[in-house]
Amino acid sequence: MEMHQLRYVVAVARTGNFSRAAEQCRVAQPSLSQQILKLEDELGERLFDRRPREARLTAHGEAFLGHAVRILEEVDAARREASDAGQLLRGTLSLGVLPTLAPYLLPDVMAEFTVQYPGIEWVVHEDTTARLVQMILAHELDFALASLPIRNERLQVKPLYSEELLLALPPEHPLTRRRSVTAGDLEDERLIVMKEGHCLGDQVLAFCERRDARVRIQFRSAQLETIQALVASGLGISLIPALAAARICGVSLQYRPFRSPKPRRRVVALWASQRPPGRAATAFIEKLAARFRPEGRRQAAAGRVPPATRA
Repeated sequence: MEMHQLRYVVAVARTGNFSRAAEQCRVAQPSLSQQILKLEDELGERLFDRRPREARLTAHGEAFLGHAVRILEEVDAARREASDAGQLLRGTLSLGVLPTLAPYLLPDVMAEFTVQYPGIEWVVHEDTTARLVQMILAHELDFALASLPIRNERLQVKPLYSEELLLALPPEHPLTRRRSVTAGDLEDERLIVMKEGHCLGDQVLAFCERRDARVRIQFRSAQLETIQALVASGLGISLIPALAAARICGVSLQYRPFRSPKPRRRVVALWASQRPPGRAATAFIEKLAARFRPEGRRQAAAGRVPPATRA
């Protein structure tokens, strides 16, 4: 029994497909299939029911999968612990992050971290929360940055900060004459939100539903930059995280806070419970969290650190 065979079994179980598992494991499908057959012959039991375009675990496969996952997690933990001593000096960190966070949150923090630890190589994956969770559980990411709610008992979550969602308006919009707005002000307006699958879009619509605000969705996009550009063109209004507000070059917008209770999103770091972050990842998460403690917010107000919220 070989470690790569266990990884192949776990990949097929999670993807439900030999081709997708082979792609995930970066190996040719015939090789992956052959190795699983070899393992099945060694065990004397079939682990998968093979169907056209689908592979399902047998009863023996279900029992075997739990052991395989635990073995891989233990081996990975041992490897990480053995290399952890030098990890702050060299190594690779694989970080997952929401597209609505990455360009506004990461550059300053990563620049500071790289000055302190220049030997760390970063690999950044931008994707939806659902996909980031899948990648963490598949051991493709060391950790991720996302926003609540996240419900998975196999994940560990560390709160980082909370930020308001501000109403983004074209410069001449009537609501710019107000100092603050309510959910009721969104009624009969053309609303621009993130496309389905992106949690920010769900959070905006959930806020409107809780306040019984009947809104009309005019556009959806996968990029905050595009949404703000559409707002600036007068095609609608949108709710934008405070950290992203007014950070699009060449786009002139007005932002207004909501009256209490304000819409907010809560940003967290998350990782697999059985695969805690190593020293370098822990140092980065701590540096990020420190930015939004009282002292870090005072520095933000002085212009040295982007603020977590703005009025």
